[in-house]
Amino acid sequence: MTLKRPKGPAGTLVVLEHASAILKDNPLNDPHVRKLAVWLPRQYDIQGNKRRFPVLYDLAGFTGSGLSHTNWKPFSDNVPERVARLIHEQKMGPAIMVFPDCYTALGGNQYINSSAIGNYADYLTRELIPFVDREFRTLASREHRGCFGKSSGGYGAIIHGMKYAKYWGAIANHSGDAYFDFVYWHDWPNTLNELAKHRLPKRRTGPFDIQREASRKGLDEGTDDGRIRRFLECVWKKEKLSGPEGHCLMNICMAATYDPDPREPLGFRVPFNLESGELIERRWMKWRGHDPVNLVGKYRNNLKTLRGIYVDCGWRDQYHIHYGTRILSRRLAAAGIRHTYEEFDDNHSDVDYRMDTSLPFLYRALMK
Repeated sequence: MTLKRPKGPAGTLVVLEHASAILKDNPLNDPHVRKLAVWLPRQYDIQGNKRRFPVLYDLAGFTGSGLSHTNWKPFSDNVPERVARLIHEQKMGPAIMVFPDCYTALGGNQYINSSAIGNYADYLTRELIPFVDREFRTLASREHRGCFGKSSGGYGAIIHGMKYAKYWGAIANHSGDAYFDFVYWHDWPNTLNELAKHRLPKRRTGPFDIQREASRKGLDEGTDDGRIRRFLECVWKKEKLSGPEGHCLMNICMAATYDPDPREPLGFRVPFNLESGELIERRWMKWRGHDPVNLVGKYRNNLKTLRGIYVDCGWRDQYHIHYGTRILSRRLAAAGIRHTYEEFDDNHSDVDYRMDTSLPFLYRALMK
């Protein structure tokens, strides 16, 4: 076995500190001063060079952060190494890469505004984009600026292409959350079981009055009876979460993203009765209102202005996202929106190699 060697000039990774006015006093008390990594290609530092470059923003997935994508990886390239190699192989031209930190106490976010988490769409578009354009020699227009990501980052990319198209010229969505009826619904029984461990009073064997228990104040409205708060207090004390705890935290994060309500003790509602497991239809409709497959028509005109839309997913995705991306592609096509859709023989995990296709796609779209 030989050590992996970078192919192509390494470029320069710069780590800046950015103080956000938008994230200050966010509801989770997450830091508003964030590290921002920016990778500059070798061509940027040529003496006397005043050349400007297109910019690509990397939106990390759930539990990820931008800086993590610059770390050393075994058997594979990190993102700066990958881009350097693609440039060296002449599969794309030089571009500036930006790695935002949008991590939260709930494990991440979906890159949209939420009164329960923080206004991360505004953070990206109203603060980081102007900041990067001031600090670096960018081609400072939406025609030369793109975003991409996987999973939650892929969701963020397609949603930004829909809602915030005035900031982006092209987007790439790898395995981004879509068709919530498949992606999230199937895991909610496991989430309810995990939360039940934090139920008070503790359960005892014997008769159970489900009518009374499930009708306790607020449960039919998606209100926490204390078990979600206790679950969060428990996991926030840990350094290592179990698999079920991690997935439970993800669903809570999604509830805080898709159905925030400042009137609630935790600032959001959940879409199932915590005791009976019954669907709360009006709450689930809030989630469906954020589902990309339901938003194509509403944002058709914005999507048509993009210079490029790339979507892909493994056809063995363990979260069933390939069905959502198929529906998304069908609805984009039906709306007359040009896009590239690809599938590949893999699941949801460790598919960064797909950037070998998406990043050259984005570069071509932003420089045509």
